[in-house]
Formats: sequence, structure tokens, C-alpha cells
Amino acid sequence: MAGPPTDEEWLAHVASGASRDAGDVPQELLGEYLHMLAEAATHGHRPGRRELEAVRLQGRRAAETGVSAGRGVDLYLSAARRVWSELPVVVRERDGTAVRAAAEAVLHVVDDAVASFAEGHAEAGRELVRREETLRRELVEDLLRGDAHLGQLVVRAEPFGLDLTRAHHVALALPGRPLSSIQAATSALERVVLDRFGDRDVLVATKEGMVVVLAIADPSRRGTGDLGGLIHAELSRLRRGSPWRVAVGRPHPGAYGIARSYEEAREALTMAARMHLDTPVVQTRDLLIYRVLARDQPALADLVESTLSRLEEARGGARPLLDTLAAYFDSGCVATTSARALHLSVRAVTYRLDRVRSLTGLDPADPAHRFTLQAAVLGARLLGWPERALGTGGG
Repeated sequence: MAGPPTDEEWLAHVASGASRDAGDVPQELLGEYLHMLAEAATHGHRPGRRELEAVRLQGRRAAETGVSAGRGVDLYLSAARRVWSELPVVVRERDGTAVRAAAEAVLHVVDDAVASFAEGHAEAGRELVRREETLRRELVEDLLRGDAHLGQLVVRAEPFGLDLTRAHHVALALPGRPLSSIQAATSALERVVLDRFGDRDVLVATKEGMVVVLAIADPSRRGTGDLGGLIHAELSRLRRGSPWRVAVGRPHPGAYGIARSYEEAREALTMAARMHLDTPVVQTRDLLIYRVLARDQPALADLVESTLSRLEEARGGARPLLDTLAAYFDSGCVATTSARALHLSVRAVTYRLDRVRSLTGLDPADPAHRFTLQAAVLGARLLGWPERALGTGGG
């Protein structure tokens, strides 16, 4: 006839039952906790610093192996309940005072052990987050720079859910004024972007005071076509940083395509500032004409000089006439719309357009002349003319 179970057999039975109760959390995470409970129940012993440090290390181990704090605590509470309900007969035969003392000792063990386990789990969790943030920041830096080893990039990107064989584009969000910390903007934006695109093929980070969003360019995915609008709408909700300007690079395939898209977005921010564009979301494709014009700045300066220099002879200088030309072209060459944009009368606008024609010999209303004038006006914006001399502008 088999005798009563030994202490080790009893505690092993408790451990396996607690593991099942907690959803098959590894019972090894209990460590010496069951012995601590047994000692408290049978002898009233409370855990010392060494025992609690061992429990804290189990909390760290749980975090490092992907066991949530909640499931770990469930394991510990289930183990305590089973230990108390399955105590050996010798404990149950004590008088009421002794049983109450045993219960109090067990409760102290549970309280101290659960707190130590949670502390260890949180500590390891924070370290994992910091480590992941460091790895993510380094990955983003290398992706945007575009000079890292391709094979290594693919391996490093995989844990973050990036498939570098697909096309991605990069968006940059620049605050209207410098922020002491841009982390709040990054955190708020990350929640929205991940909710919209999912947690694969998306990264949100910071670089040089800007928020960087790397996202897959997939027309079949909801919202990928309006990445810039989504980013701007979310950042505009924040108290600080407004007005934000967002630039979105074109999608390009491969790891080096990410660096190309980033350079396009960065150039778009610079171009939008130089052109004094008032649109909050800048698409790189909309600025291609400016890039073409800016590529050969000596030729651009020659175009501005030969086409517009005589506007400086007008009363008030070239600026009023340049602004009128810009508004006229932006309005589709409609004088009434231009007048509203400039807060002038239609007569004043037509007078200025006549002055342009008489000074330059080019008629803004003539399609044969319009392209030359419009290209020259854009070039003047890029070079900062007439406020900046053509010989020193655009550098």
C-alpha cells in the first residue's frame, strides 16, 4: 500500500496544477517559491532577501522568454491557492490560532513574492524596450543612410517586420518650432500608424528633430496612399510643434530605395521652405519641376536675369510684379481669382500684368510666352531673387 506523498512529490503536484491553471505557463518560473510557501505554512517562516531576489530573477526570466507579467502572477497566485488547499494533515490539525498564523505567513510570502516577481518582470521589460529602441534607431539610421551591408540589413530588419524586397516610402514630419522632446509626437503617431497599417513593414522613429515614418507602399492596403495626410492630421492634434509640415518621398523597392525616398522627402522639405509653399503636406512628385530647375543653378540664374531683371525698374521694385505673376499662374491665369488672392482690384492686377509685358517683352496671357515667364518666376523663388543677388543666391 502506497504511503502519503513526500514533500517534493506534493509540491511537484502543486506546481503542475498551477501551471495548468495559468494557461501552461512554465512551472520552472516558480523557482523556490513553493518551498517558501510550504515553510511559511508549516513553520511560519518569512522569505529573506536572498529568496526574494531569486523570485525577482524569475520575473526577469519570464519577461525575457515572452511570458506576460499577468500570466506569471496568475501562476504564483494559483500555486499559493493550491498549497493552502492541499496542506498536509499535520497543519490542518493545529488549533485555530496556529492556522491563522500560518495563513498570515503564507499571505506575506505571496505578497512579497508577487511584488518581487512583478518588479523583476518590469525591470527586464524596460531593458528590452531600451534595447529594442536602440536596435530600431540604429536600423533606421542605416536604412536612411543607405550604405550598410544589404545582407545584414535584411537580417536586422526581419525582427521589426520589414520585408526589404518590397517598395517602401519615407515621410518626414518637421515641427514648426523646435521641441525639447519629440518623443510624445513619436509615441502618438506610432499608435495611429500601426493601427492603420499594421505592425509589419512600418517603423516610426526620430532623426535630427524630425519624426520619420517608414511605411510600405501597397495600393491594396487601406490608407497607404495618404500617408502624409494621416501623419499631419495626427500631429496637428498635439499641443506642441504646430504647425507641422510633412514631406513624403516616392516609393522605391529594396533597402536602398528607402534611402532614396528619404532623400527625396528631405529635399522636399528644403524646397518647400525655399519656395515659401503654404501647403502642409508636400508630395515629392509635386516638386519635380523645382528639382529640375534647381539642378543647373547657373542656367537658372541666367534665365531669371535675362527674363525678369528689368522688373526692378518698376516703381516699388520687382517684388510686387513677381507676386502678381505668381498669383496669376497659380490661379490658372484668371485675373479675377488672382485679384482675390492678392487682395487687389482686377484693374490693379491687369495694370501690373501690362507692366510686366512692357518691361520684359513677354505677355503672361500668351501661351508662347507663359512657360518662359512661369519658369523664371519659379527660378526667382528658388534663388531668393530679388532679395538675394543672383551672383550669390541659391548656394
